[in-house]
Amino acid sequence: MPVINLYEAKTRLSQLVDRAAGGEEIVIAKAGRPLARLVPLGARMEPRKLGPLRGQVRVSEDFDDPLPESMQRGFLGETP
Repeated sequence: MPVINLYEAKTRLSQLVDRAAGGEEIVIAKAGRPLARLVPLGARMEPRKLGPLRGQVRVSEDFDDPLPESMQRGFLGETP
């Protein structure tokens, strides 16, 4: 795993990102002390399935209605 100085990483960021995207892990150091690791982003193997909670969640009819006055005052830090 290569160790790259922070100054060099700033000047070569685009190249380092391409290398990481290709599967390489790169350590970024400052004054010789490792600070961060640039790693490839894991690819999702299969798309997410939509609707696993279908039929299990209900949204009430008054969902968008304003909150009761006392509750609004509570959110504003006022005493009821």
